Amino acid sequence: MSIELNDAALGTTVAGAPAPRGTVLGADAFKGVFRRHPAGVAVITTVVDDQPVGFTATSVISVSADPPLLAFSVDSASSAWRALASAETLVVNFLSAAQVEVSARFATSGIDRFATTDWFTLPTGEPVLVGSAAWVRGEVLQRTPVGRSFLVSVLALESDVPADVSSRPLVYHDRSYHGIGDHSVL
Repeated sequence: MSIELNDAALGTTVAGAPAPRGTVLGADAFKGVFRRHPAGVAVITTVVDDQPVGFTATSVISVSADPPLLAFSVDSASSAWRALASAETLVVNFLSAAQVEVSARFATSGIDRFATTDWFTLPTGEPVLVGSAAWVRGEVLQRTPVGRSFLVSVLALESDVPADVSSRPLVYHDRSYHGIGDHSVL
């Protein structure tokens, strides 16, 4: 059996969602769970109408190694979605712990996010952020509506992991940035 779930707080409807077996978890409780779940921080970049576009994402996941697929989600109400809706390729910049300010800048609306950021353009046209722990250039395969967001599936075409392997990744946990390194090994 499937139903149509309607979340009045978000104004979203998910047609064909499985019938819940009890009450649905509220948005605040759901967010509380994910505040306790650390996530790597990335900035998704692309070019639209010859202008660089980017936004911060903590939803990047590895989907498959063969073929090399990754995915991330983006809110359909965001300015980033309007750019991603037509982008054919993009770059996922996996941020280093030294890029806290970059993450915050690309999470801020209404500013030129590239103005004070060091970046370069790949021969294929996509922007790459200097100082990232790694990056992947990919082709957008699918944009799947899920709730009020879209899940964007990407085929990895090329990547770079800088020779400086001491670059610690940036992690977001409980509304704070963290750097993973030897000090955090258990």
